[in-house]
Amino acid sequence: MSTFTSENGVPSLFDPKLIPEAADKGIKEDEKDKIIARPLARDDHRKGFLSVLAGLTVAPDLSPEVYEARFDDMRNCPNTYYTLVFEHVPTGQIVATATLFVERKFLRNAGKVGHIEDVAVDASRRGKNLGKRIIVSLTAIAESVGCYKTILDCNEENIPFYQKCGFTHKEFEMVKYAKA
Repeated sequence: MSTFTSENGVPSLFDPKLIPEAADKGIKEDEKDKIIARPLARDDHRKGFLSVLAGLTVAPDLSPEVYEARFDDMRNCPNTYYTLVFEHVPTGQIVATATLFVERKFLRNAGKVGHIEDVAVDASRRGKNLGKRIIVSLTAIAESVGCYKTILDCNEENIPFYQKCGFTHKEFEMVKYAKA
């Protein structure tokens, strides 16, 4: 299990030293609107993390116990999950998030692939480069932990955004949902 903690001693998902300095560059710096990039923390349930994710799909609110159990599951897989959040400092609320998870392969000399998932920016914060900063930051983390490529799935209308982040369109995704 990782032993990383936030400044206030709350367990965090990964080492904050992995977050590139670029994550905080260009984000408004006046105190009334200061936003910082940091790893997901065990107490982010109360900071609106799930509300931001709900902007992606149907996401029923989890109880604090279920949230913490999932957080602990992810934390118990070191060097696998890197959920980055942007916190609005004055309110303590999460305003953007995305997750990088690292897949270990047999291909490419037992290489690693980074998968970016669940990119979400609070509706009130869209258009302020937070999404781009998250993608660029998670891509940098993927490279720093040895991933030979980083991939993500998106809707067709989001392709131009991800191209601005340095991604290229390749192949197609297929999905089969389990029966409920």
